[in-house]
Amino acid sequence: MAIVFVLVVLLVVAVLVTGNWYVWRRLFRDTTAGPGAVRRVGAAVIAGGWLLFIGGMVASRTDAPFALQRVLAWPGYLWLALSLYLLLALLVGELVRPVLRRVLERRAAGGPARGATAAPDPAESGAAADAPARSVLADSAPAKSAAAGSAQAGSTTGGSVAADPAEGGSTVAGTAGTGAPAAPSRRLFVSRVVGGAAAAAAAGTVGYGTYGVLRGPKVKRVTVPLAKLPRAAHGYRIAVVSDIHLGPVLGRGFAQRVVDTINSTQPDLIAVVGDLVDGSVKDLGPAAAPLAQLTARHGSYFVTGNHEYFSGAGQWVEEVRRLGLNPLENARTELPHFDLAGVNDVAGEDEGQGPDFARALGDRDRARACVLLAHQPVQIHDAVDHGVDLQLSGHTHGGQLWPGNLIARTANPTVAGLDRYGDTQLYVSRGAGAWGPPTRVGAPSDITVIELASRQT
Repeated sequence: MAIVFVLVVLLVVAVLVTGNWYVWRRLFRDTTAGPGAVRRVGAAVIAGGWLLFIGGMVASRTDAPFALQRVLAWPGYLWLALSLYLLLALLVGELVRPVLRRVLERRAAGGPARGATAAPDPAESGAAADAPARSVLADSAPAKSAAAGSAQAGSTTGGSVAADPAEGGSTVAGTAGTGAPAAPSRRLFVSRVVGGAAAAAAAGTVGYGTYGVLRGPKVKRVTVPLAKLPRAAHGYRIAVVSDIHLGPVLGRGFAQRVVDTINSTQPDLIAVVGDLVDGSVKDLGPAAAPLAQLTARHGSYFVTGNHEYFSGAGQWVEEVRRLGLNPLENARTELPHFDLAGVNDVAGEDEGQGPDFARALGDRDRARACVLLAHQPVQIHDAVDHGVDLQLSGHTHGGQLWPGNLIARTANPTVAGLDRYGDTQLYVSRGAGAWGPPTRVGAPSDITVIELASRQT
């Protein structure tokens, strides 16, 4: 087992090193004519970005000062997102590169054939006028020697020599002694265009995705029919919020936006389905304080997510209770028209606090509709076995950063939205916040208002 772990770690390191070398080569090596400051700065930026990310991760998992966590987290996590999209954009650029090169080659080859008048050869156009001068120079040995020396100096200082195309060098430009700058080679020009476009695309993608998170989640409305729901409960609204991830990046201001958005929907019940925080109550208590303002007719309920167990689940259960939320730790409450149950996250198993479906659901009246709060979608199979009508989950973030949704599908039965498993329906929220980079691409954040619909007449 240890050998497999070491091999996996080595494989991951090899992939990261190769990917970052590729990004450095395409952005800095291939876009410059030779070794110099630009290449060194590029290497420093890439290495520094990863050091900040690793530092931010380590600081968040230790008792490092919260101010230090914030200083490291912002640039480090944003670098993680930026490096991903730089890599993807440059890979797409590999398809553009040969096409652009071919277009330039055709344009260069087709230029003289269009009937344009060629510029006269300086050696011929000035032949008559220069004849006396050549005659004088021919009779003067010292002048001939000086001319040769001047030509040699010009060839070494005034002219330009084409660099190795593999290094992205420059072609000869200008005449000797004129001081004209060298024009970039076709290869260098293509590398600069593709590299610049890739950098702009990556920066724009990350910038827009970060703006989308910081402005706060949007409200999504979904109607879910339940066969056992009484007619009197038709239209009952549950505001579902998951994965707020308060921490070194998303703080009190973000929490206030989430609370204001939830309250604006005027729900009958509020369900906070895990991953509220990334840190201790000592550091994040002030950030979570706006949760005390949550307002719903039948109250607010909370279940743990896996990140609560990274941060100290016990202290956060007590803190949310103090703020007015009702923790459901493998427990159930009977509301007027249906049962509401909650189970702990599977991450709690390592601490002896894992999900206990029998305790939460074992003795209930199955003639009543039941809504279950469970952080991870994978808990749906136990929910089906216990006759749950609707499970509300989060955890996946909808993938958060495309193509992360493809990876999320391999580990979760449903990544986002409403799905059905037998007689049980599962709704998975994409979450309100973000873990790591405060950025979302292809998976916008949401707060979902579930409107229950009765099938009874």
